[in-house]
Amino acid sequence: MSDPVHARAPGTPLVSAGDEAAAGAAVRRMFAAVAPRYDLLNHLLSLGIDVAWRHATARALGAILERPSSLVADLCCGTGDLSLCLARRSSGKVVGADFCPPMLLLAQRKAAAQNAHVPFLAADALHLPFPDDSLDAITLAFGFRNLANYARGLEEMRRVLKTGGWLVILEFSQVRWPLFGPLFRFYFRRVLPAIGAWISGLGGPYRYLPESVSRFPDQEALADDMHCAGFRNVRYRNFTGGIAALHIGEK
Repeated sequence: MSDPVHARAPGTPLVSAGDEAAAGAAVRRMFAAVAPRYDLLNHLLSLGIDVAWRHATARALGAILERPSSLVADLCCGTGDLSLCLARRSSGKVVGADFCPPMLLLAQRKAAAQNAHVPFLAADALHLPFPDDSLDAITLAFGFRNLANYARGLEEMRRVLKTGGWLVILEFSQVRWPLFGPLFRFYFRRVLPAIGAWISGLGGPYRYLPESVSRFPDQEALADDMHCAGFRNVRYRNFTGGIAALHIGEK
């Protein structure tokens, strides 16, 4: 049964008194500050398992990526890891999008180093620059949690997807393994913020991480939210006991 607190969470914890614009600006500033160490800390703090999660996400989209005519947008793409992973499997076109310029700059440099033809564009997930019914799939890896308004984000993503298109969300979730859960929560809430602050020199973003995850809808609640937004055939898969979950829904 879903935790009612998770089910009611409207968006990122940075939303204050309904000021979504201020929340978006705060998220942008936070990620701009951590951008130089973002990849290092992601892989270090997850012990590298985040790489496997992204590969599994790309494999789940295999049937769509194999189509030469497919157009896939990776939203909240950060430094482009999932965008590039998708592009390596794609016979069509993959576009990365984020609203944080320093992250996009790093993504562009990474794509150039890998000789990958992935365009990266500045875009807010709540106000997408794509026409109605234009995308075959949308992906988000660890970015949906940071939206100022989850319901509006789902509505906007559904708008730009073609009928039959997929929304694929890879996000931190609630650990379901009984013995592992308490150990992981101690690491996530106590150890990880300390390590992240020590390496990056910034405490705020790594205190925000466990807070945002604790308030984010759990597996069933996010699936319910996707159903309510009009997606069908919604399903999810837990990774590493529920540290992360991959949700898929179809328009």
